[in-house]
Amino acid sequence: MGMNEDPVRVGVLALHTSKESKAICNAVEDLGHDPEWLREENASVSIEEGEVKIEPDVDVIANRMLLSNTPEPAEGLGLAGTFAQARPTLNPPEAVLTAVHKFATAVALSEAGIRVPDALLALSNAGLNEGRSRFTPEGVYKTAIGTHGGGTWKLDLREPVNPMVGNRQAFLQELIDRDEVRHHDQRVYVVDGEIVGAMNRYAPDDDWRTNVALGGDVEDATDSLDDEAKELAIAAAETIGLDYAGVDLVQGFDGWYVLEVNPTAGFKGLFKATGRSPAPYIAKLAIERAGGTVDDDRVAELATVLDDSVPSCMPRGSQQRPKDTPLIGYIEEVVVAGTRGSTQSFAKSDTGATRSSIDTELAAEIGAGPIKSMTRVKSGSMKRGKARPVVDLVVGIGGDQHTVTASVEDRSHMEYPLLLGRDILEHYQVDVRRRADETVSQERDEEEEEESGEE
Repeated sequence: MGMNEDPVRVGVLALHTSKESKAICNAVEDLGHDPEWLREENASVSIEEGEVKIEPDVDVIANRMLLSNTPEPAEGLGLAGTFAQARPTLNPPEAVLTAVHKFATAVALSEAGIRVPDALLALSNAGLNEGRSRFTPEGVYKTAIGTHGGGTWKLDLREPVNPMVGNRQAFLQELIDRDEVRHHDQRVYVVDGEIVGAMNRYAPDDDWRTNVALGGDVEDATDSLDDEAKELAIAAAETIGLDYAGVDLVQGFDGWYVLEVNPTAGFKGLFKATGRSPAPYIAKLAIERAGGTVDDDRVAELATVLDDSVPSCMPRGSQQRPKDTPLIGYIEEVVVAGTRGSTQSFAKSDTGATRSSIDTELAAEIGAGPIKSMTRVKSGSMKRGKARPVVDLVVGIGGDQHTVTASVEDRSHMEYPLLLGRDILEHYQVDVRRRADETVSQERDEEEEEESGEE
């Protein structure tokens, strides 16, 4: 920052608390400028006599709104759009709208001449299944909006699939893979048309998805990245219109393909692999976008540390006031979804179970799967436990969707075909007195009484 230069006020728009948002705020301050964390505790936009005011007032905004794992992404997108109307915004909402929808991203890239895997999105069941022969015997089935590997399956596409998973649109994609030993792809982090770092991501032993959030291994690929991959990653971020992004690439026998362009890619895996944090580069870009200056040597120095300590601009009460944990009943009505469809079902909450489980018949009906691995489940006096298959399952409760790895078992002798374990219940408080099945039966009784009273 120059001697007579006023510090730039950089707003980081993120309602969630994450390492990335903290690191960007800290980097702004370490570069001699003023960070403001725009959160629900402190942020507002006011229109008074034709004048728009933002509180806290900022010169530029770094958009870090998480959309893909929220039940109502349009709300977050609209909020970012509101701020972007008033201030210059990195990762503008219109670019994020494209990026957060995987198929919209694929179409935009393909139209720009950037290679992506063959894919098919059809709104009807007939349309999707008529076209699935292009991807047999094995292909990828994805929800168009998803995160952390949730909503992505590798399937035998000789079996029919459904165009929806719960309330999310799904599509088919060609499987690109030339690593027969262990599936891997590359995450390349791009800021302002420059590569900050790159890593190889390897799938866990019992999976094929490479996401760090699912336990995938990483290794530094920054210096070994070939020219084609570099050009592809930079072009992908530019085509979508993102100022910073994690671009996922996979190498086939005939070259590189872009899989996804992530506007809110995490820093943890990249820093673990490369020892480089994107935070100071994002901070630098925001400061310069508002007319400020930074010391490039200081940026490079700060990038060697991922400083995710609580920033000085954290609004008061943010950490002391957690959001109310939603309530769930002992018996709850949920929507359970797989690759062939979804259905409503009663589920029993069991805080003693680590993993959720689903009845064999129900799993077959919705197309839960494919089987990822086997797990041993102990019960009663059995010391070793019984081996059961484990599958991906999408469970919808209220407006929220949870993608979990559930065990499949014969529950035909039990009252409820679905058991919710701690993998889902950790997000809720359980009210053991609340039973959705009793509410339903009570409503039916009342309906019958009303009908009989009218006669």
